[in-house]
Amino acid sequence: QVQLVESGGGLVQAGGSLKLSCVASGSIFSIYTMAWYRQAPGRPRDLVASITSSGSTGFADSVKGRFAISRDNARNTVNLQMNGLKPEDTAVYYCAADIRASFGETTRRYWGQGTQVTVSS
Repeated sequence: QVQLVESGGGLVQAGGSLKLSCVASGSIFSIYTMAWYRQAPGRPRDLVASITSSGSTGFADSVKGRFAISRDNARNTVNLQMNGLKPEDTAVYYCAADIRASFGETTRRYWGQGTQVTVSS
């Protein structure tokens, strides 16, 4: 069984920084794209940043230049470094990963439980 566990959320003042981490554990054959999404109250869940297994990254326009995504393939970990935080970044942040659990299985997307990020003005 695959699990994704996030950490690093919290309360920060505008202009501050936070680093989110997510570790995948369990029966894992391969991890492909890893990503961070966020969902504010009353809003849909939106993609924030993604990173492929080869290290190619993508970012939402709203976070370009402020957020960075990285991964450690040996540790099955993805990180989101968030700098220059704004009140509009307040949301629950979710880790997602496309994982093949074993050689014979198809790849599916797994989600973490979410971590709250609150940015005060």
